[in-house]
Amino acid sequence: MPEARRHRVSSQRFLPAFRLVAVTLIAVYSTAFLLPEAQAARKHEAPVAKKSQAAGDSRAKGAKSVAQAPHAATAKRGAKTEKVVRADNEDRVVRGGRNVVATIRQRGGKTVVAVQRRSIVRVAEAPPRLSFGQMAGLNHTEDALDLKSNAALVIDQDTREVLFSKNDHAILPIASLTKLMTGLVMSEARLPNEELITIVQDDVDTEKHSSSRLMVGTTLSRGELLHLALMSSENRAAHALARTYPGGTATFVSVMNAKARLLGMKDTRYVEPTGLSFNNQSSAQDLALLVNAASADATVRQLSTSPNYQVEVGNRLLQFNTTNRLVKNPDWDIGVQKTGFINEAGQCLVMQTKIAGRKLIMVFLDSAGKLSRIGDAERVRRWVEATHLMSPAARQSVATADIAG
Repeated sequence: MPEARRHRVSSQRFLPAFRLVAVTLIAVYSTAFLLPEAQAARKHEAPVAKKSQAAGDSRAKGAKSVAQAPHAATAKRGAKTEKVVRADNEDRVVRGGRNVVATIRQRGGKTVVAVQRRSIVRVAEAPPRLSFGQMAGLNHTEDALDLKSNAALVIDQDTREVLFSKNDHAILPIASLTKLMTGLVMSEARLPNEELITIVQDDVDTEKHSSSRLMVGTTLSRGELLHLALMSSENRAAHALARTYPGGTATFVSVMNAKARLLGMKDTRYVEPTGLSFNNQSSAQDLALLVNAASADATVRQLSTSPNYQVEVGNRLLQFNTTNRLVKNPDWDIGVQKTGFINEAGQCLVMQTKIAGRKLIMVFLDSAGKLSRIGDAERVRRWVEATHLMSPAARQSVATADIAG
C-alpha cells in the first residue's frame, strides 16, 4: 500500500485563537486585580469625604486642614493607586496581532471587552503606462527575428542595403536619442570646450522630474558636459549646453531641426535638447541617417563610446558610466551609440557597429523590457554572423523568404 500522506497543519491557522486567548487573559487580569484595588480606594475615600462635610461649618483653619488630610493619606498609598483611580473610566486598547485589537472598558464596576478584527485592504498597483508604439498596436507586428522592439532597422552603412526592417517608417518619441543630435550640433558649433558652465535651476528637469548628480551650482567645462550628455545621457548637462549656446535654448533647438532637414530627416521634430519631452519624435529611417552623420564626427564617436568618465565637483570626484553595457563588451566593435528611455518612447537604442566585417547601422525603438533592446542587438548580431557564413545563394534564399514572409 502506498504510504499515507502526512497532513501538515500550519501554525498560522491558530494565530487568531491564540490572540483571542491573550486578550481574554488581559481582561481577566484587569477584573481580578485592577478593579478591586480601585473599589478599595473608593471605600477608603468615603469616610474622609464625610469628615470634610462635617467640618464645613468652620471657615478658616479647620476647614483647610481637613481638606488637606485626604490628599496626604492618598499620597501615602502610592502613585499606583492614584493611576488606577484615574484610569477607572478610561478605555485601554490591547493589540492581539496585526489586525486584532481589543478595547477594555471599566463601566460601573464592570469590565467590558470588545474585540475587533481589522480587514486588510490591498490596493492594486496601477497598470503600466503604454508607450506610443503599443497604443498604435505596433507590438502586434511579428518579425523573423522575434525582436522585442516595436520598430527596428538594420542597414549596411556602405552599401545602404536594408538587412532588416520592422515598422521603420513609424514616427515615435525618441527619448534621449535626441542627445545624439544635441551632441552633433554642439560639436559642429566649435565653441570653446574649456569654457566653464554652471548648472542653474532652469536646467532642472520639470518634465519628468528625473534625478541628477549635477546639483544646481555645479560648474564644469563645456567639454565635460558634452561628454556626460553623450555617454551617461545626463539631462542637466544637455540642457546647460543648449542654454549657453549663442542665442539660447530656442536658437539651439531651431538649429537641431535645421540640421535634421539638411540630413533628409523628414519625419523628425525636436522641441528641446534632452529628449524628456515625448514631442521629440522621429522614425527608424530618419535615425539611421542621424547615426550615419554622427559616425563621421570624431568628437561624437569618441564621447558616445566612452565606458566611463570622472569629473571633479567641489571637493568630490564623481564617476559616470555609459548607459550602454555593450560598449564594455569586447565582442562588440561600436563606433557610435546612444540609448534612450521615457514611458512614451519605451527603451530605445541606436548604434553604428562592425559585424562580420560589415559596418552596420542599427536602430531599435519602443522596446518594452529594460534589457530587451540589448537582447535585440544580440539577436541581430548572431543573425548577421550566421548569414555571413552562408553561400551567396543561401543568403539570397533567406532574403527572399524574409521578403515573402
